[in-house]
Amino acid sequence: MDRALESLHGLGILAAALLSACSADPSTVNATSVGGSGTVQTGGSQSQGGTSSVGGTSNSGSTNTRATGGQSFSGGTQGLGGTATNSTGGTSASATGGNSTGGTKSTTAGTASSGGSTLTGGSVATGGRNNSGGSGIATGGAAIGGQATGGTGTGGLATGGASRGPTPATSSANFPFPQNRQATNCIYPTGYTNEDVQAVYTAWKAALVSSQGVGSTCTGCRRVIRPAEPGLQANSTVSEGIAYGMLIAVYMNDQSLFDDLWRYEQAHAWTSTGVGVPSAATSLMNWYIASDGTVATQSNGGMSGAGAATDADEDMAFALIMADRQWKGGQGSLSKTYLAYAQQLLKDIWTYEIANYQLPKNGGGWGSDSCLNISYFAPAYYRVFSSVSGESRWLSNVVPYVYKVISQSLNSTNGNQDNGLVPAFSTSTGGTDQCGAQGQSTQAHNYQYDSCRTPFRIGQDACFNDSTDAIGYVAKTSSFFAPKGAASIVDGYQLNGTPSAQYSGGTYNGLSAAFIGPAGVGAMRKQSGQNYQSFVDGVYNLLCQNNQWCGGQYYDESWTMMTLLMMTGNFLDYTKY
Repeated sequence: MDRALESLHGLGILAAALLSACSADPSTVNATSVGGSGTVQTGGSQSQGGTSSVGGTSNSGSTNTRATGGQSFSGGTQGLGGTATNSTGGTSASATGGNSTGGTKSTTAGTASSGGSTLTGGSVATGGRNNSGGSGIATGGAAIGGQATGGTGTGGLATGGASRGPTPATSSANFPFPQNRQATNCIYPTGYTNEDVQAVYTAWKAALVSSQGVGSTCTGCRRVIRPAEPGLQANSTVSEGIAYGMLIAVYMNDQSLFDDLWRYEQAHAWTSTGVGVPSAATSLMNWYIASDGTVATQSNGGMSGAGAATDADEDMAFALIMADRQWKGGQGSLSKTYLAYAQQLLKDIWTYEIANYQLPKNGGGWGSDSCLNISYFAPAYYRVFSSVSGESRWLSNVVPYVYKVISQSLNSTNGNQDNGLVPAFSTSTGGTDQCGAQGQSTQAHNYQYDSCRTPFRIGQDACFNDSTDAIGYVAKTSSFFAPKGAASIVDGYQLNGTPSAQYSGGTYNGLSAAFIGPAGVGAMRKQSGQNYQSFVDGVYNLLCQNNQWCGGQYYDESWTMMTLLMMTGNFLDYTKY
C-alpha cells in the first residue's frame, strides 16, 4: 500500500488538523461523520460517441447521476470514507511525551526578512476526533511564517490570519499565494483567513495526490486519485480531477505539482477514431484512467475510459494560461512553454469539442443541441480563450450562445424560471435530453452533481467580468439558496426546487461541498436590493471545516478547495493584472 492510500485510511486524523485554523465556530456548524456507503447505479446507456454518467443511489433510495467523458457506469457500491471515533482532544503527533491538547502553538509567526528561513510557529496536531460524528480538532495548529522566496516576507501568512495579500511578485512567480485580490463588485466572507485555505490544501494534497499508478511510460508524473470507494475502481483517475488539480496548483503557486499533473495528462492523451471528427492524435486527455495507469476498459475499471471530456479540457486550458501568467511565461520542467501547451489544447478543443462554432459539446465524440450539459459552460474562460487562441468566435459565438441556452432552459415547463436550477443533461431549449442512439432520453434532467457546478462557473463571469447575463443568472440561484442557509442545502433538487437528495441524512448529514460551495460563489456577486453577506459567511464557515463530503471525498474536497480559493480572492483571472 503506498503512502497516499495509507493517508486515506488516516482521514479522520488528517481532517482533525484542519479546524485549528478554520474561522468557523464548531458549535454553530454541522461537523459530520466520516463513513457510510451508497450504491452506484447505471446513470445512462452508451450510444455512438459514448454517453455517460457517474452516479449512485443514496441510502435513501434516490438516484445520483454525474456526467463523465465517454461511457456509462453499470453498478457497484460507493463508499464514502472511514469512520470517526471518540477522543478527547486527540494525540499530538509532534508533542514529546505522548498525549497533549493537540500540539503546541507558537505565539509568533516568525521573523520577517528578505532572505531568512520560513519559521514554523508551532506543531500541527494530527490527533483528535470528536463524538459529534465528524472531524474533531486539537488545540493549536501551525503558524506559518510567510510565503516570500527565501523566507518570510511581506504578504505572507501569519499566526491569527490577520495578514492579507496581495503577496508581492518574486523572481519566480508573479502571484505568490496569498493574493486576496477582491473584486469591488463582489462580497467576500467576513474574517476569512489564508490559513484556512492552506490547511485544506495540505489535506487535499496529502489525501488525493499520488505518484503511484501513473503508468509505465509516465516519468515524473503525479495524479489526483479517486479514493478506495466500493463501486469505483480504487485509486483510479479522471481527467476532471487532473484539471481541478492543475487549477488548484497554479493558484497555490505549486509549480512542481502543476508540471507533474500536466505530464500525466499528456501521457494519457486521446487519439480520435474519426467518428464525426478528424482521426488523429490530440492533446485532449482520455477521461478515465485505471489505477494501473492504463486507459480504463470494461474488464479494468468497469467501462471504457477512451474519449475526452470537455469540462476537464476547458479547465486545463484555463489553468495553463494562468500558469503562463503565474510563472512568467516560462515552462517549468516541461518541454514547451505553458502558453504553447495552452494554445495547442485550445486548438484541439475547438476542433473536437465545439459544435457549430458555438456549442461546447459533452466530449470529443458526443454532444449536440439535443444532448448537452450546461455545467460544462465556462463563459469567463471563453473570453480569455478568444484572446489567447486568436479565435474570435469564442467571444462572438460561444459566449452568447451558452447564455442563450441557459436562459432557454429556465422556463415554466421546467418550473425553474425563477430559481436558476438548470438540468444536468438537456436539449438547447431545456427539454429532456435526446442522447440515446434513437433520440431517447438516457440522462438525468434534475439539478444534481453536474448541474450544481453551474453557479460557480457563471459566478466567475459575474465577478471577473461583470457580465450582465451572469449577474442575472446568479441572482436567481442566490435568491433560491440564500434563504435556506448553507447547512440546509441538499445534494439534489428537482428543477422546480423540490428537494431530491441523493444522500439525505446519515453520512456527512447529507451535505456536499459541490452543492454548497458553488451556491455560495454565485451569491458573492452584489445584487441590487439584496444582501447575501450572511449566506456567504455561512458557506465559508461550513466549508473551511473540509468535511462536507456526502458526494465522495475526491469530488467534494476538490470543490471545497476551489470554493475557498474563490471566496478568498485567490482564484483569479491573471490576465487582468
